[in-house]
Amino acid sequence: MDPREGTVAAVDRAALAHNWAVLRRRAGARRVIAVVKADAYGHGAVLAARCLLGAGCDHFAVATLGELGALREGGIDAPVLLLGGVRGPADARTALALGATAMLHAEREADWLAGAARELGARAGVHVEIDTGMRRLGVAPDEAPALIEKLAASPELELEGVATHYARADEIEDAPTRAQLEVFSRVLESLAARGVSPGLVHVANSAGLLSAQRWGDWALRGSAVRPGLALYGVAPAPHLVDPELRPVMTLRSRVAAVRRVRAGDEVGYGATWRAPGSGWIASVPIGYADGIPWAAANRGELLIGGRRRPIAGRVSMDVTTVWLGEEGASVGEEAVAFGVARGGERLPVEDLARAAGTMPYELLVRIGARVPRVAAS
Repeated sequence: MDPREGTVAAVDRAALAHNWAVLRRRAGARRVIAVVKADAYGHGAVLAARCLLGAGCDHFAVATLGELGALREGGIDAPVLLLGGVRGPADARTALALGATAMLHAEREADWLAGAARELGARAGVHVEIDTGMRRLGVAPDEAPALIEKLAASPELELEGVATHYARADEIEDAPTRAQLEVFSRVLESLAARGVSPGLVHVANSAGLLSAQRWGDWALRGSAVRPGLALYGVAPAPHLVDPELRPVMTLRSRVAAVRRVRAGDEVGYGATWRAPGSGWIASVPIGYADGIPWAAANRGELLIGGRRRPIAGRVSMDVTTVWLGEEGASVGEEAVAFGVARGGERLPVEDLARAAGTMPYELLVRIGARVPRVAAS
């Protein structure tokens, strides 16, 4: 028997559909663009997109052309917004051939897409990102109105939307987010003065959508929202934990071995942990190659027997050892790194992230490729 059999990332489709319904309701009349970049935050993009389509979603977003291609190969033919845009004429041709709408961050990208549209005898749909404070990608606010007016008049391009991206909507204080919206609103006002319709207007990510519960609808400015992490039942920040949302992924394995140790016995590489007394150690065949962060050594926990058990020693590439004390465990017993145990007990991914000094986003997207994503429910 393969000792790794049973190590899976189980994706709860019912929970994903439930979260979609919750966020769809929160968005009101706005269109909801479901973000499935980074393999749907580690959940499996095609699996997640099929589930969301069945729940009523009709619009997706990815970051790269590779992610777009994977959706198309998986039979997902719904509209897809390419958030990362295009990086040259070849990218523009591929994006157009795959039926994507590209987010524009600079005028040269518009030129590449217009050229591809002429070659292929089609029009290229575009959204324009305005940099209102993230200072990462996007058109400068003072340059945006003239560029967008030019795009709207282009025979090769179709202006479908204008957007910005919140940098600090996961904070309790709302002033930075209000400041971004003021900048964005001035761009929209300038477009209106020029007689240019912006199409879809969208600003709110998961943090913005969840923060609107406290801040009010002003945080959802526009006609669309772009939730990502919240779709998967994970909070962007501790104060944004939402009891209505359900965790979608459970990263689970099984106990492969148990052994008796005595007080003072060393466990794992570097002997960073010593048994505080006599008891049992469980070896679980899941390690940092699978998604348990190395930094969780001696700090994180796994659910075994419905109880939280502390990680003992360093996390290895393929194995994590857990202190059971005198209670012990059985070989083959379920071990949950995060998510929901079969008995209903929960260990949120946010807790493991906190123990490892990182954020849940990183844990979800770093689950190893050798861990199968298995649809559940």
